Amino acid sequence: MGKKVVRVFLDSNVILSGLLSERGAPRILLDLLSLRLLFLIGSTGRYNLIEIERNLKNRMPGIGSVYKRYLPRLNLTVIPMLQSEELREFSGKIADKDIPVLVSAMQGKVDFLVTGDKKHFEKLKGLEKYHLRIVTPSEFIDSILPEILKKARRKRMNQGWLTLRFTCLPAPVPTEGGAGRRRQALHVQMIVIVLFFW
Repeated sequence: MGKKVVRVFLDSNVILSGLLSERGAPRILLDLLSLRLLFLIGSTGRYNLIEIERNLKNRMPGIGSVYKRYLPRLNLTVIPMLQSEELREFSGKIADKDIPVLVSAMQGKVDFLVTGDKKHFEKLKGLEKYHLRIVTPSEFIDSILPEILKKARRKRMNQGWLTLRFTCLPAPVPTEGGAGRRRQALHVQMIVIVLFFW
């Protein structure tokens, strides 16, 4: 039986938040994708990249060069721009600006759409048929990812694989509160798993 690959689609706000902050769930997710782990594959839409670039140009023009250097490190699959007929099914069900995000995620056949705007999608019904879950970055990092890593680690240990992989992750920044400390501890734990069991 082949290894389960988890596919995640990143909304624009997740990429921007992770790029602009050295801590928090969006940054941890971007850091993990930059490791190019075989069991975690990221994607986003051309629509999302255009939105990010427009926001950077209008609000933070000095960061454009950092974004252009950093984006290729994430190794994201980019879903092409969609045709208007591909968007019609969801017209009137969610905000027009969110439809291309949702449909791009569906076209990418991902397991999770990770967005900071989960509430924008909450009134949608019938997403189960697309095998797609909409989660926040915190939900993905705090609840879903530990299970993925546990399975990957168990499989590696059972197969007797032990390799050393060096990474260039920045040190996690201490955060306030219990959830922040748990997330920071998880970040360290994930690095250890990647270093010693991948």
